[in-house]
Amino acid sequence: MTEPLFLADLDAPEVGQLVALTGDEGRHAAAVRRLRVGEVILISDGNGTAVRGPVATADKTGLSITVAEVLHSPPPAVRYVAVQALAKGDRAELAVEMLTELGIDEIVPWQSERSVVRWAPDRTERGLTRWRTTAREAAKQCRRFRVPRVAMPMSTAEVALRIAQTDLTVVLHESAETPLGTLTVPAGGEVMFIIGPEGGLTEQEVAAFTAAGGRAVLVSDAVLRTSTAGVVALAQLQALGVRGD
Repeated sequence: MTEPLFLADLDAPEVGQLVALTGDEGRHAAAVRRLRVGEVILISDGNGTAVRGPVATADKTGLSITVAEVLHSPPPAVRYVAVQALAKGDRAELAVEMLTELGIDEIVPWQSERSVVRWAPDRTERGLTRWRTTAREAAKQCRRFRVPRVAMPMSTAEVALRIAQTDLTVVLHESAETPLGTLTVPAGGEVMFIIGPEGGLTEQEVAAFTAAGGRAVLVSDAVLRTSTAGVVALAQLQALGVRGD
């Protein structure tokens, strides 16, 4: 059975040390998962460090473990950033979940022209909380020691400015003529990809992104859902990076 992963602050952990899991995470582990003394679990800080060890104490408020091993997940050479258009229903959260499982480093909510959903100022914090919670839970589910960052939402103009800071930005578009698989992915730095909403990108958005340095690419011979397109793009980019093209 795969050892469960929980998230908590870690302060330079060492083998033999007791690490406490309290708060909501601790109560979930002790009261919902009903973990008992002797069971082995993982606790991560979400930033690349984790500890592994048996439960030493447990009650309804939380538990503690004796650190048997300190684990580290080093920062990746290539940092992948997904600019995800706001989408209706649970499509956006599904995209966040799958991107996290695949290893995304940062997700940027984007208010695109054709997004049905609108994050008004009074709804932004609620939307961010949903996305960040989804990313945390997905990271725990797939045992990732790094929880992806969910950034503040950006406008089209702000995304265009961000393109200049990347080593490669691709714009997923069904009318593009360049397959993503023909591009060269840098061996290091930041690679960003932009995913439109269910209604697709407008010509003005594509023009703004390509003028800023983005490259319009195809990731499929069909029109993919907004919850699927980014996952397909990330998998292709990762494969190209591993291959070294």
